[in-house]
Amino acid sequence: MNAADRFSADDRLMPVGEALSILAARVVPVAGVEEVPLRDALGRILAADVVAGVSVPPHDNSAVDGVAVFFEDVAASGETRLPLVGRVAAGHPFTGTVSPGQALRIFTGAPMPAGPDTVVMQEDCRFEDGHAVIRAGLRLRRGDNRRHAGEDVKAGDVVLRAGIRLRPQDMGLAAAVGRPTLTLRRPLRAAVFSTGDEVRDPGTDLPPGGIYDSNRYSITGLLSGLGCRVTDLGILPDRFDAIRDALAEAATDHDLIVTSGGVSIGEEDHVKAAVAAQGGLHFWRLAIKPGRPVALGEVRGVPFVGLPGNPVAVMVTFLLVARPLILRLAGVAATEPHRYPVPAAFDYRKKPGRREYLRGRLVAGEAGLAVDRFAADGSGILSSMTTTDGLIDLPEDLAEVKPGETVDFLPFAEVMR
Repeated sequence: MNAADRFSADDRLMPVGEALSILAARVVPVAGVEEVPLRDALGRILAADVVAGVSVPPHDNSAVDGVAVFFEDVAASGETRLPLVGRVAAGHPFTGTVSPGQALRIFTGAPMPAGPDTVVMQEDCRFEDGHAVIRAGLRLRRGDNRRHAGEDVKAGDVVLRAGIRLRPQDMGLAAAVGRPTLTLRRPLRAAVFSTGDEVRDPGTDLPPGGIYDSNRYSITGLLSGLGCRVTDLGILPDRFDAIRDALAEAATDHDLIVTSGGVSIGEEDHVKAAVAAQGGLHFWRLAIKPGRPVALGEVRGVPFVGLPGNPVAVMVTFLLVARPLILRLAGVAATEPHRYPVPAAFDYRKKPGRREYLRGRLVAGEAGLAVDRFAADGSGILSSMTTTDGLIDLPEDLAEVKPGETVDFLPFAEVMR
């Protein structure tokens, strides 16, 4: 983002969908690229397509232990008795010749020899006097138990697209096509700090009116889960100059700045003003519950996210607003998580015009899984995030939910990885 692309920072409550559309249109990756050994690629962002240099499998091979035969040699009824002319195992191609009327002992993964087109499983055979005896009545089709070269991947196929976060199965596929290294986005460098004179680090004594800082630890965990390299800048006092200077210093060597607290309109909420003094604030009030005061802007050209102070609001707004921003900055192509339609096991009334996210638990319903809302829905009830399974997404135009009606459910497993 740059100054020419600033969003409106008026005081209206912006719908969540509008804010996400702005992010999608204007945020571009900032992370550079580097070549990384495949073994170190888990969770990283792929910066270039992976093209298969070889087919997978590279040759026809047997899917089972058994005998390789010519399909026409297997009797339609009665036993079939064929002389064995050798054996072939994985990694050891057969160099001899197999003619019609003969069979070859073969093991899983072994290259198929020239000639035979079908493999009979060893469970359907017995071996005696140098022969394979195939049981009577076997329902065999031509080509059974034979894997064909390239049936999974053909040489030249694009097997992994740039912009994905690499999973174990992606690493396995890259290895299968022979890639020892991958071109990846460099991890984002994220600076995190909390604000508030009342906030203290765990392990210290609490003064009267003090609270322990949970937000910084939740945010650090969420950022680390997205592959960011996090710098913990600690807790800043409720002073404009201290916050302004800390933001300016963080902007010199980070790709992203994330704060919690201080973005509302109170006299002691200085973060909003400190950002505006040295960059710009693009939006800061969303029509969302929990978490209305969410600030997005820039400090000296570095993207800035200011999250609310209440711990549940911090996590919810991070997952719904900050996460898409961070993924786009990191080079991820698809940032929208999957939501699942689930019957409601609760009734609820809400204010139209505001998007609400209720904490929900999956429960057994009459026709399968349903979702029930967590009763204590205050934005300070952090324990609710540890005892629920995800968020129930209620759109702006919805006013009431009745039991049995379908709601959108966003599992934490979709957004906390």
